[in-house]
Amino acid sequence: MTLDIITSDALDGIRHGFFTRKGGASSGVFEGLNCGLGSTDQADIVKINRSRAAQALGLGPEALCAAHQVHSPDVARIDGPQDGTAPKVDALVTDRPGLALVILTADCQPVLFADREAGVIGAAHAGWKGAIAGVLEETLDAMEALGATRGNISAVIGPTISQRAYEVGPEFFEDFLADTPENARFFANGEGDRYLFDLPAYGLHRLREAGVGHAEWTRHCTYSDPERFYSYRRSVHRKEADYGRLISLIRL
Repeated sequence: MTLDIITSDALDGIRHGFFTRKGGASSGVFEGLNCGLGSTDQADIVKINRSRAAQALGLGPEALCAAHQVHSPDVARIDGPQDGTAPKVDALVTDRPGLALVILTADCQPVLFADREAGVIGAAHAGWKGAIAGVLEETLDAMEALGATRGNISAVIGPTISQRAYEVGPEFFEDFLADTPENARFFANGEGDRYLFDLPAYGLHRLREAGVGHAEWTRHCTYSDPERFYSYRRSVHRKEADYGRLISLIRL
């Protein structure tokens, strides 16, 4: 089956892709292109899926550079192929051609960055914890340290959970208000004491406030489209034992 890859004109000229679950070798709840080695899927099958994704960007699997994602604001600079141990960070940057930065998600925001003129790229995993802690801004800082200019950077948020599917409790709402009262704009009233949180709008706000040249969301909701996307929250609601991880890649 052919891979299904979402791209953005904002990153035109830079090879990249937000991969959906279509076209992979996994089965069961992982059916499709599950690229999460941390899942309970068969490791050999996951490696096949990751290899297919790398091949789609013209690379071998050894060129994939990943993070051990921990919902932090931390960023790693990638200077060469990885030796098998991924840094415990939630964003990666590089100015080296032939390396693909890897982000895995299943509702959180995958964000791909590029400054074409400087030849610097970045990739971030931005769930609510990472986003409020500053992972997007830290990625921009790390790109600038490699020679990028913030106003020349384009940032694209890929498939993520949308507001209509992201119900949260009052404590969550209060944490965001404590950060700044202006964050109330990203919440709508849900049932009872619940709220609906707009994660991609919050991500776009943080990027634009940080002075990025261009920021957009592809407007795909992971929760609402089980045919194309894995979703952690949907798997919980369905009482499934595990869930697949979507891969997003960018390379020079």
